[in-house]
Amino acid sequence: MIVPRTTQEEILVKLETKRKRRLPIFVASAGSGLVARLLEKAGVDCINTFSGARLRANGMGTMSMLWPILDSNKQTLDYTEQDIMPALKGDAFVCACINANDPLRDMRSVLERLRGMGVLSVSNIGPSISYVDKDSNIFKVLTSAGITLEHEIEMLQLAKEMGFVTVGLAFDEEDSRRMLAGCQPHLFCFHAGTTKGGLMGYDSGETIEETSKRTEAVYQEARDLSPETLLVAHGASLETPEDAQRILDLTSGHGFWTGSSTERLPIEQAVTARAKEFADLRFSV
Repeated sequence: MIVPRTTQEEILVKLETKRKRRLPIFVASAGSGLVARLLEKAGVDCINTFSGARLRANGMGTMSMLWPILDSNKQTLDYTEQDIMPALKGDAFVCACINANDPLRDMRSVLERLRGMGVLSVSNIGPSISYVDKDSNIFKVLTSAGITLEHEIEMLQLAKEMGFVTVGLAFDEEDSRRMLAGCQPHLFCFHAGTTKGGLMGYDSGETIEETSKRTEAVYQEARDLSPETLLVAHGASLETPEDAQRILDLTSGHGFWTGSSTERLPIEQAVTARAKEFADLRFSV
């Protein structure tokens, strides 16, 4: 097995070409090699790997990665190298989401390992402190222990210097501003919240119009802080292709990022329906 290789320049040319042609940039998460292969075949531009996607593939919620039940970076590095990269032909590039707040690893070493396996793009959602509500006690405890957004920004700055395509992500306007001003990532994703639907989704009751409005507010600030950054939407009520079309129609971004929408939900629906057909079979006599 020889894994296809790419470069920062090749990735950026591909993304810029899509922007100029007014074609949506499509980022999608994969927790297994099979899903990654299918996503690439369907035309996804960037396949995203992170411990939350792997946990989703094993029937747990994405937020399980926030608990100390696994080494997030080890999970991401191992399954990206062993499951994802060998499954791809090179039409899509891989973005690995790493934990920049890992106290046991030097981020330069982590980035070098990713480069060695053929990954030339990284994001800070592995997980990110931006997941945690700022008015919560757990946020105060984490930040006092040195778990900060600054570490994530510094990791993306280093990654850019090392020739990686950087994908910044944040959950609210304040963190979005800090991320965009701090490292001016090549791509920025406003994460509107956990995707609704299916067995493990969370429905806040927000409409796709409301998600679009919050997303566009961040986009407008992004253009002042980092004009060259490409902007993609993710999460909350963005569940179906119809929802994604509404996001494209109602915002001024460049595309969208799917997680559960193209990974967990289709698997839940297809496997349940087909297994039910088999379960309903009966002997003829």
